[in-house]
Amino acid sequence: MLTVTVDGVPLRYRDVGQGLPVLLLHAFPLHGAAFDAQVAALSGRYRFIVPDQRGFGQSGLGAGPSEMSLLARDALALLDALKIDTAVVGGVSMGGYVAMALLREDAGRVRGLVLADTQASADDEAGRARREASAVEALDTGIEPLVQTLLPRLVAAGPDSSVGQQVAPLMRAASPAAVAAAQRGMALRHDSKDVLARYAGPALVVVGEQDAVTPLDRATQLAGLIPGAQLEVIPGAGHLANQEQPERFNAVLDRFLGALSR
Repeated sequence: MLTVTVDGVPLRYRDVGQGLPVLLLHAFPLHGAAFDAQVAALSGRYRFIVPDQRGFGQSGLGAGPSEMSLLARDALALLDALKIDTAVVGGVSMGGYVAMALLREDAGRVRGLVLADTQASADDEAGRARREASAVEALDTGIEPLVQTLLPRLVAAGPDSSVGQQVAPLMRAASPAAVAAAQRGMALRHDSKDVLARYAGPALVVVGEQDAVTPLDRATQLAGLIPGAQLEVIPGAGHLANQEQPERFNAVLDRFLGALSR
C-alpha cells in the first residue's frame, strides 16, 4: 500500500488499474479491503483509488471525532497528491456520508457519484445517543460487542455465512479509538439533502434488497433528491451489497462507469 500524509496523519491507500479514476470509500467499521471484489473484477478498465479512512486499516487516526467533512478533506488531499482533478466518488454506508461531505466541500471534483447502502438524513437525537453509547462501549470494553451486535445487521446471509466470515475480521481489525471517533463523527454529520438537490452530475444509488440498516425507502428518497439518478436494487444483499453480492454489484457499477468513460 501507498501512503499520503494529511495534517501529520499517515493515510494508506491503493491505486490500482487504469482509465477513469474512481475513489471508493469504505463502510464503518471496515477498511479498504472491503472493495477487493470490485478492484479485482474491474481494475482492467478503471483506476481505483481505495483509501483506508483515518483510524481504519493501516491509516493513522489523529485527534478528535472523525467528522465526515474531515474524512472528505482527507480524500480530496489524496486526489491532490495523485494530481487527479476529477474522479467518480463512491461510498458504502459511512463511505456514502463521506462522499456526500466531499460533494459539499468541492462539487467540481466529482465526475460522478455512487452512493451504496447509505442515506441523506442526519441522525436524530436518539441516533446520536446510540452512537455515543457505542463509542463509550468500544473504549471501555473493546469492539467485540459491536461485532456481535452489528454484523448480523450488515449481512443478510448472517454472521456464519461465507461473507459474514469475510466481514468479521475487517471489523475486528478496527481499534476501539477509531470506532469511537467514527461514531462521534457520524453523529455530527450534516443532512445532505440540500447538496444532493444541487448536484447536476451523473449519480448511481445502490441498495441491497434486504438492507436492514438503510432500507429501500431511504435509498428511494436519496435517489429522488438527485436529478436523473439511477436507482439499482441488489437482490440477495443486505447492507454491504458490494461484498455480499459482488457480481451483481459489479455489473451495475460497470454499466455506470462504462457510460461515463464513453
